[in-house]
Amino acid sequence: MHWSSLTALALVAPSSALLRFGCSQLVVQRIDPLVNPGIAPSPHLHQLIGGNALNIFMDPKEDIGEKATCTTCQFSEDFSNYWTAVMFFKAKNGSVKRVPQIPNIGFEGANGGMTVYYMQDGLANYQQTSKVTAFKQGFRMLIGEAASRTKKESQQFRQITYTCLETPGTRFPETMYFPTKPCPAGIMANVRFPTCWDGKNLDSPDHRSHMAYPESGTFESGGPCPASHPVRVPQLMYETIWDTSSFNDKALWPEDGSQPFVWSMDDTTGFGSHGDYVFGWKGDSLQRAMDSPCYVNCPTLKTQSMTAMNKCSVPKTVTEDVDSSCPTPPTPTSELTRKIDLQP
Repeated sequence: MHWSSLTALALVAPSSALLRFGCSQLVVQRIDPLVNPGIAPSPHLHQLIGGNALNIFMDPKEDIGEKATCTTCQFSEDFSNYWTAVMFFKAKNGSVKRVPQIPNIGFEGANGGMTVYYMQDGLANYQQTSKVTAFKQGFRMLIGEAASRTKKESQQFRQITYTCLETPGTRFPETMYFPTKPCPAGIMANVRFPTCWDGKNLDSPDHRSHMAYPESGTFESGGPCPASHPVRVPQLMYETIWDTSSFNDKALWPEDGSQPFVWSMDDTTGFGSHGDYVFGWKGDSLQRAMDSPCYVNCPTLKTQSMTAMNKCSVPKTVTEDVDSSCPTPPTPTSELTRKIDLQP
C-alpha cells in the first residue's frame, strides 16, 4: 500500500495509536554503546539516529530523555537512540563505497536517517485498539545477529527483511536476504523487534532474553505472549532506505553475477542484519501516545521542524573515513561480551 493511501485512511479510521515518524541522521561511526559499551572503535560501523545524549558508554542509570538537548526525530520528546549496521557497495575492481541513505515517503528533506514505527497492532490493522505497555527508562534491546550468514541462523529472528524498491512506494515482496537484482529506487531494510517483555528486566546479558515473540501466531495476528514474557509492548520497527540507484550498473557488479552489497560487518548475504534500541522518551510521553487516538501523526506529542531535526548532531568519537572504510568481519557476541567484562 502506498503511504498516501495509508495517510488518507488515517483521517477517517477510528483508531488508537500507531506512530510513524522520520528521524534524520545523528552520526555514522564505529561505535556500539549497547553491545560494546566503552569501546571505540567498535568492531563494525553503525548509522545512528535520535537524541544527542548518545555516547559510547550509555549508562542505563542515566535518563537520556532528561539529559539530551535535541533529537533528530520528528517527535521532539523522543530522545531514544536507534541504530543499524551500514551498507556498502563492493565493485568488481575491489573498491568499496558507502551506500547513502535517503528519507522515506512523507519525510522528504530529512538528512538520510530512518523511519520509526511504534504500533499497538499489525501495520495493516487500522483500528490499533490493543493495549500495550510503553518501554521504561533504562530499557534497551537488540534484534538480529551480526555473525549470521545462513537462513537457518537468521530464522530465530522474525521479520528482519529487505524490500527491493521498484518505486518509492513498493512494500512487497520481502526477502530475508539481499536482493539479487538491481533495485531502481533502492533497498529498504526492515527491522521488527519482539513484542513480549518479561516485565522485570530492562536489559539482559545478550540484550535479547528479556524479550520474546508471541507463543502462537504473530504480533500481527494478535498472538498471545508467553507466560515467561507476559507484558505486551509496542511493535518497534525500523525502515532504512539505502539509495543503491547509482550502483545499479551491472558492469560494476562481480564477474560471477553475485549481488554487490555488503553490511559493515562483512556480510554479503544479508542474514546478519540487526537493530539496536535504547529507550529515551521524555517522561511518560510514549505511554500517553500509546493510550491516545494517534495514527501516523499524534496530537498529544510535540513535533519539530525538519530544519531542527537535521541540525541535531553529536561529535565523532572515532576519526575514520566512513565513506570507503572496508567492511570488517564480525566478532561473535560471546567474545564481545568477554571483552566488555574485562574492561576496568
